[in-house]
Amino acid sequence: MAADSKSSGKVKNVVIGLLTLWSIIAIIIIVVWATSPDLKGSAQCRAELRDIREKMEGAKVVHQEDKLALEKLVLKAREEKDRLEVEKVLLLGRLNITNHTLEECRQENAVLNGNISVLQEEVQQLQQREANLTRQLGLQEEQIEALHQNLTQADHQTESCLNLKASADSQMMAAQSQTKACESNRQYLQKQLQKCKDAESEAPERKQQVDSSSPPKDAATPLAGIPALTVLLCGALHLLT
Repeated sequence: MAADSKSSGKVKNVVIGLLTLWSIIAIIIIVVWATSPDLKGSAQCRAELRDIREKMEGAKVVHQEDKLALEKLVLKAREEKDRLEVEKVLLLGRLNITNHTLEECRQENAVLNGNISVLQEEVQQLQQREANLTRQLGLQEEQIEALHQNLTQADHQTESCLNLKASADSQMMAAQSQTKACESNRQYLQKQLQKCKDAESEAPERKQQVDSSSPPKDAATPLAGIPALTVLLCGALHLLT
């Protein structure tokens, strides 16, 4: 601000000096013209001198007006300069803020680029994992198909086993029925065997009684065949049991 005041003062002094120099030169010209050999009439000289004085007064007024105008312009220039300085400071502050923001944006951009690289790597890994899962899914589908086939076969086998079990149950029931019938026959045959044994134990006594009674030969022949028939029947029962 002090340097601006000095420069404005210098400009003002230069302008005033130029105006003063112009006034001095004008006076010298008038004096030289007035003292030249080919003198004019005094009235004309006075008239011209008066005109020159009027012009000088006018020039002084103009000079004063120009001086005031110049001072106003200088004041306005100072105010404009001050305003520009303030704006310059504000712009420098904004520029610093913008530079700081730009640097932060660059850093964020670098971080984002790094994150993009990481994400690209993760995408590649996910694509590879997806390919692996797709292959595993294909293998699992094949295994599922094989298991489904095995399950179908197992269902058929189960159905066959159930049919066999039903058949076996039916045969077991038939066998149980036959077992009961055989058991009944066995009991019956045991009873018959017991009767045969009782008959065998009674046969000698009857034979003695028959021998003691001495019947005729014609009547003894049928009675003699009874013990033999009893023995054969008992042997058959032993074989069956």
